[in-house]
Amino acid sequence: VFGVDAHPGASLSHAICLDHATGVVIGETATIGHRCYILHGVTLGATGKAGTFDRHPKVGSRVKIGAGAMILGNIPIENDVVVGAAAIVTIPIKQGETVVGINRVLSPEQKQAAQA
Repeated sequence: VFGVDAHPGASLSHAICLDHATGVVIGETATIGHRCYILHGVTLGATGKAGTFDRHPKVGSRVKIGAGAMILGNIPIENDVVVGAAAIVTIPIKQGETVVGINRVLSPEQKQAAQA
C-alpha cells in the first residue's frame, strides 16, 4: 500500500514517521534512531562498493530527511541533523548540522538565513 522497501535486516527504532512513505528505500544494514521524520522518495542505500557487508547509513535520532534525499554508504548521520530535499549525502554529518545539495553542509549563518 505504501511502496516502502525496508529490508528486514534494517534496524528501525521507535516513533519514526514515514510521511507519505511512497518510494522510501531502506537498505539491509541501515539503522534509524528514534523520532526521525522521513519524507517520500528517500533512499538509505549503498554506494555499490563490493566486498563489505556493512554498507548502509547509520541515522541518529531526531533526524529530518527531506523528500527525494539519498544518503549513501556506511556513514554516520548524527542526532538532530536536517537533510534537505533532494540532497545527496556521502559524507559523515555531525550532530545538529544541516546538509543540502551534494554534501554541502550549511554554516550556522547560512542555516539561520534559510530559516528567516
